[in-house]
Amino acid sequence: MDRRKGRGGVMATGSVSLAKAMWRGFRGKCPNCGEGHAFGRFLKVADACDHCGEELFHQRADDFPAYLVMVVVGHLVVPAILAVETAYAPAVWLQLAVWLPVTLFASLALLQPTKGAIVGLQWQIGMHGFEASKLRREAGRPAPVLVKVNARAA
Repeated sequence: MDRRKGRGGVMATGSVSLAKAMWRGFRGKCPNCGEGHAFGRFLKVADACDHCGEELFHQRADDFPAYLVMVVVGHLVVPAILAVETAYAPAVWLQLAVWLPVTLFASLALLQPTKGAIVGLQWQIGMHGFEASKLRREAGRPAPVLVKVNARAA
């Protein structure tokens, strides 16, 4: 992979596979360089990577990550509930006391990584506003560096 010196260090300009871009997003990292942070807050995607300057504000994950999390958590929790119910038949209050927090925490734990993976998917295949970024990557040009202007200094 071609490596060039970027704003925050070494910047990758070579091809990134779909699996690698999604894995980087799953880890909360920039799908381009794998170093910078993809999220500014819990579910707020950063406008640009703080390491390589790759623009990330084009993402349109919308509700898709939440739907995926509901499917995954539902397919894990519901069979577990049914297995416990058929094997032990605990009281309803006990089932609720156990499975509601498990469902809540599993959902919250998977939501940001799933959104990051969707952003990585969109970035790698050039969806929405990422088309220009994909064409630039295929041409071997580095990402433009975004400079934040301090309002007090201006």
